[in-house]
Amino acid sequence: MKAAIVVFPGSNRENDAKAALTQAMGSEPVMVWHRDTTLPKVDLVLVPGGFSYGDYLRCGAIAANSPVLREVKARAEAGMAVIGVCNGFQIITEAGLLPGVLLRNANLKFVCRNVGLRVETSNSRFTSGYKKGQVLSIPVAHHDGNYFADARTLDELEAEDRIAFRYCGPEGRLDSNYNPNGSTRHIAGILNKKRNVLGLMPHPENAIEPLHGSTDGKALFHSLVEAVS
Repeated sequence: MKAAIVVFPGSNRENDAKAALTQAMGSEPVMVWHRDTTLPKVDLVLVPGGFSYGDYLRCGAIAANSPVLREVKARAEAGMAVIGVCNGFQIITEAGLLPGVLLRNANLKFVCRNVGLRVETSNSRFTSGYKKGQVLSIPVAHHDGNYFADARTLDELEAEDRIAFRYCGPEGRLDSNYNPNGSTRHIAGILNKKRNVLGLMPHPENAIEPLHGSTDGKALFHSLVEAVS
């Protein structure tokens, strides 16, 4: 499997993502600059977290119109796997690869801590290494992670089994006390219709070593390698 990571001014998790992919693939991904107009031949593009373009205008809005994103969108529409993490989720949502929008956290405060995450589906190349209902511990670090969509879109996501992860308590119970940002229906990650694009606010790349306090993110990257190779 070959992978690329898109880097923008203000990205800050690209090296963490590189470490996670290298650990899973056994080879390093290619780093691609936001001004590039072409992508190398790869099986996966990861759009990492950070504060692309300083979060000016709206988180992810400027990056979504960068030259390289036009190529990412074209490849995604052709079936290539794309994953957007945190700011990457905001970017690919702004680019129209996923429905909805990421609003400011409900309490208007930056949140940085491990959260409970319930796996809602194992039917994707990103989540096949997990069991449905499995509870993970993965860190979040964001100010604008409050997922919102209209009721019709949310119903469609649920009916089509496209909600990948929800915030939850330690036993997997959905409770507003364990929803770190006020996301509608506790949504933490979603898939597109073709199930080849995943966006999520938590950082699985920061849960791959015992020193991280959790290794629950490893299965996501190993799922990808197994599915795509």
